[in-house]
Amino acid sequence: MTGTDPLRRLLDAVLEAEGASLEEMAADAHLSPFHFQRTVRRRAGESPSAMRRRVRLEQAAWSLQGGTSVTDAAFAAGYDSVDGFSRAFRRAFGCAPSDLPARAERGHWLPAPNGIHFHSPTALYIDAGRPQEHSSGDVLMLLVQHDLDDIDALLSAADELPEQEYRAVRLHGSRPRGFDGPDETLAQVMRHLVLSREPWLASIAGEAEPDLSGPDDPAALAERHRRTAPRWLAMVRDVERRGAWQDAIVDALCDPPESFLLSQILAHELTFSAHRRQLTRWMLADAGVDLGAPPLDPDPILWHRRRTGETP
Repeated sequence: MTGTDPLRRLLDAVLEAEGASLEEMAADAHLSPFHFQRTVRRRAGESPSAMRRRVRLEQAAWSLQGGTSVTDAAFAAGYDSVDGFSRAFRRAFGCAPSDLPARAERGHWLPAPNGIHFHSPTALYIDAGRPQEHSSGDVLMLLVQHDLDDIDALLSAADELPEQEYRAVRLHGSRPRGFDGPDETLAQVMRHLVLSREPWLASIAGEAEPDLSGPDDPAALAERHRRTAPRWLAMVRDVERRGAWQDAIVDALCDPPESFLLSQILAHELTFSAHRRQLTRWMLADAGVDLGAPPLDPDPILWHRRRTGETP
């Protein structure tokens, strides 16, 4: 058991204990069975055994939809027999395990009193086409879309610079977010602008830690941004549609793992992205780029007017 986050410690104990008994889960949390059960019920609204059984079944459902055999899913979920697994699965999902892959719309989440579910790559849908236009009154989507569009405009401007200007140190000691490393050059700032959402998307979707290596020239970053931006926008739309901003994820990619509210994640990214976008503008101006003409002006009012056709 690692880390200091209380929710993470409880979930580790419930889901990762060697056995399914209350005593074994409590031992992993270094608590007595009585205090462990009472704490989990208070924090999660569900007994440890019920949570473990439900999340294991969600994981089994996800693996079945991905092509895993019923037998393999049963034993991976901790069941001693396929028959026992099939009975539990049918009670939970209303269909036999073998029928689930044909019912992809069913998803793999079960009703839960706490919003804690097995996360997987299929928990996040991907908006592959042009994002639907948002309402002028939807300030959240306006902020998110402006952020993504502005990064794209800044990448285009940086792509016009000579290599030495792009990599020149312009702000010694700049480090807005300590764990990211320095933001002293345009190359560093733009790399962080583009890549910072990928670990969050992976954590929300239950994916493996993303590979953040690769070229950092403006053209390569722009291509990466074109892949990531629709995913980020789709995630925000989905959470907003469900009214799920107070839901939490346990981010196992952190060291130690931590739990975060989805609202905290979005506020975090918008704050640091806005700072870095303005830092990018200062560096572009220092490199001789004219920032006076659209689309490089930073005002979301002017951006929105252009987007909706109110101004040329």
